Amino acid sequence: MATVDGATLMARSLKAQGADYMFGIVGYPVGGIAAAAQKEGITYIGMRNEQAASYAAQAAGYLTGRTQVCLVVSGPGVIHALAGLANAEQNCWPMLLIGGASPTYQNGMGAFQEERQLERAAPYCKVSRAIEDAKRIPYLVEQVIRTSLNGRPGPVYLDFPDDIISQEVEESDVPASVVVEDPPRPQVDPATVEKALDALESAENPLVILGKGMAWSRAEDEVREFIERTQLPFLNSPMGKGVMPDDHPLSVGAARSTALRESDLVFLMGARFNWIMHFGLPPRFKEGVRVVQLDIEQEEIGHNVPTEVALVGDGKAVVGQLNQALGQRQWFYPAETSWRTTLKEKADANVATVEAMRQDESSPMNYYRAYRDIVEWLPDDAIIIGEGASTMDIGRTQMPNRQPRHRLDAGTYGTMGIGLGFAVAAAVTNPGKPIVSVQGDSAFGFSGMEVETMVRYNLPVKLVVLNNGGIGGGVGPLEKGARVPPSVLTYGAHYEGMVEALGGKGFYVEDPADLRGALEEAMAFDGPAMVNIPISIGAGRKPQQFGWMTT
Repeated sequence: MATVDGATLMARSLKAQGADYMFGIVGYPVGGIAAAAQKEGITYIGMRNEQAASYAAQAAGYLTGRTQVCLVVSGPGVIHALAGLANAEQNCWPMLLIGGASPTYQNGMGAFQEERQLERAAPYCKVSRAIEDAKRIPYLVEQVIRTSLNGRPGPVYLDFPDDIISQEVEESDVPASVVVEDPPRPQVDPATVEKALDALESAENPLVILGKGMAWSRAEDEVREFIERTQLPFLNSPMGKGVMPDDHPLSVGAARSTALRESDLVFLMGARFNWIMHFGLPPRFKEGVRVVQLDIEQEEIGHNVPTEVALVGDGKAVVGQLNQALGQRQWFYPAETSWRTTLKEKADANVATVEAMRQDESSPMNYYRAYRDIVEWLPDDAIIIGEGASTMDIGRTQMPNRQPRHRLDAGTYGTMGIGLGFAVAAAVTNPGKPIVSVQGDSAFGFSGMEVETMVRYNLPVKLVVLNNGGIGGGVGPLEKGARVPPSVLTYGAHYEGMVEALGGKGFYVEDPADLRGALEEAMAFDGPAMVNIPISIGAGRKPQQFGWMTT
């Protein structure tokens, strides 16, 4: 009879369940798992830090629509990767973290890197399980993948002890496991659909907010039909960008604050009233704003603001229901209203406010001047990773997305350090597509050694660093021996030199006249390339009416 070990069973089970990518760092006791995964046709990407590997796995899950894998060693490796579990939980993205563990017969004895990994992982994921016998691997993989994908997606954890990894079992003794299909798409009561449309028809100042839940459910075709049929103004959330193109005539992204503050009814479509949307509360929203809410998760309904109409179901399916019901109605939002006029006037004023900064040719550059060339250079189909404080916030307003799932950033958890892990995942899962990471210098520093990963796998990621020498802004060169303020980094640090040293291409651009040429050369380079741009220390966002977390 043929035998099989635990590592091979794990690799076969993962592949059968649609896990095509594994990111990690090998060592005791998981090296054999990575080797087995490669033999089974899973793409293994060896990272330089477990945090970056865990960020890559969740981004790959979001981009592919199936749960992908992070593999780490026991003890400290698992602890480092918990950052990724927490981030995936907050973003509602699927991933499987597999942690090597000390042998079961050494439990409690103080084994090498022994840790209470199940308990450590449990608070940050949907389910945390230990593999106690190799014969149960296919079953447990099926169960955690099913949990990860269904309902509100999220991370899961499997503890894989050393003796189970190497355990040999008869193949005939291993129970077969079914393949987890794509999640079902629950619909809502047709009467509730009609109630939602009635509410939208009754609004004077309606607004649709599109979140990344709609991107996850692959609802972009249905959403476009709905928006263009109803002619409702819409606002993309940061990672909902591209579900509808940012430059669509009905987008009110350039008048975001006014749209939120003065709308009398918000259709919250796969988005949440959390800090990103200012909790749905005054002064950022109108007192008593009416809410129609579409979400896959019942517990999200009415969070922070009462919901008038709740559409609990799959985004693609429910918007399809809305479109079908609209076929029985003649209603659409009028082209000439005071609401449209208000939004257009505010959008035009905001564009005019930043235009002078966009045209400023001073050196060092301000953010808006740098973004002027970056935006003109970006391919329409680029997957954009944004990270940093002002770099990300301004980038959200300046860099448009026209396709769904083409914008990744710090997300719901506001996590710094996700950038290069996300970029690796985007490049691996989308070969041939332009991948552009625009980061602040602080953000780049969290995982800068992943540039070596990009070089090793020849991932043609283009990195743009907007370098202001600090966390939120530096102070310029310091005198020798001077006390270094807590937020200060080295102003003008030549991070592009690090990229060159590791085998990529680097550019340091001080003169605005040289920026576009450097960007073009970076894009043409066959491999990772960085354009490092010193930004004026005093540069920042245009004046804001409210603080960033104002409720």
